[in-house]
Amino acid sequence: MAIFMAVTAAKGQIVPGACRTQAYFHLLDGKKIALVANHTSLIGVTHLLDTFLLSGLDVKKVFTPEHGFRGDLDAGAKVPAGRDAKTGLPVISLYGKKVKPSPADLSGIDLVVFDVQDVGVRFYTYLSTLSYMMEACAENNIPLLVLDRPNPNGFYIDGPVLEPAFRSFVGLHPVPVVYGMTIGEYALMVNGEHWLRDSLHCTLTVIPCTGYSHDSLYHLPVKPSPNLVDMRSVYLYPSLAFFEGTAVSVGRGTPFPFQVYGHPSMQGCSFHFIPRSMPGMSLHPPHAGKICCGTDLRNYDTIALLEKKELILDFLFDAYERFPDKNRFFNSFFDLLAGTSALREQIKNRLSEEDIRKSWLPGLTKFKEIRKKYLLYP
Repeated sequence: MAIFMAVTAAKGQIVPGACRTQAYFHLLDGKKIALVANHTSLIGVTHLLDTFLLSGLDVKKVFTPEHGFRGDLDAGAKVPAGRDAKTGLPVISLYGKKVKPSPADLSGIDLVVFDVQDVGVRFYTYLSTLSYMMEACAENNIPLLVLDRPNPNGFYIDGPVLEPAFRSFVGLHPVPVVYGMTIGEYALMVNGEHWLRDSLHCTLTVIPCTGYSHDSLYHLPVKPSPNLVDMRSVYLYPSLAFFEGTAVSVGRGTPFPFQVYGHPSMQGCSFHFIPRSMPGMSLHPPHAGKICCGTDLRNYDTIALLEKKELILDFLFDAYERFPDKNRFFNSFFDLLAGTSALREQIKNRLSEEDIRKSWLPGLTKFKEIRKKYLLYP
């Protein structure tokens, strides 16, 4: 049985922007094109790059985000530059020493096309790649065409809104952890709210999806990154990724990343797992070769998770209570993921979930008003 599968919306099939070639191919004729793409950039089962070349379009180069053009590099692994083995086109990494194209990279380019599948979580770095590409296009007077894709976590909004002091590549803009927008809507918001450097404005066109609404449960046709192996991990990712800012493993180096959590020193567990090096997923996972005591979420009630439409804070509360050395639980990355130092302090001080959520309300209310202006879908 396929782990990922295409599904249809209640009123018909969901069609990503890239597949709607009749809506944008005329914009590409005669243009020297650069793509921002990876393994998720598909029209059916054919890669966008291959479709463009077969159609006679003049693609000059490819820019690629975290995990590489073929999507097989570990999280955080530097993405090397090189050439695409199939087409010979130059591939320029935007994850590593360079996160933004230089003027030389964009020299001779008439149009940039962005097509990458997002998962709707602020610290998923494809968003930052989009923002820096928008900035570079604005600086070099090059239009950007975003081929929109559905957001698999687009049915809710939750979490703390990022504070300016915690701006980083895992969070550039004042949005909550889960923001309920497609990547095309997000691009419109970045432009409209003047969030680019020096309030630059990108000449932006978004090709919308059809058949999609923010109530749609869109099942991804392929893994968006190596460790989001199925839809359960995609749905749990917004809540479990906070553990990347702690000593606790989220199952990297197992067949079920982002479906478990644990640590060798955690107590009171009936479930154990051993992370191991898994090339293409996690070459050097935390606690490799050690028995981790933890919690198995592979049978977690996904329906209840979807109906709740909230981040699950119980996982963090549980792990913190069972972790023996509280001073070693958090690391410096946690605040960047949360976008604030408040959540770490709230957990350390054992604030109730109700009080934590109350602290998010002013930021969420303000964000929802901003968000309304840029929605393309009901």
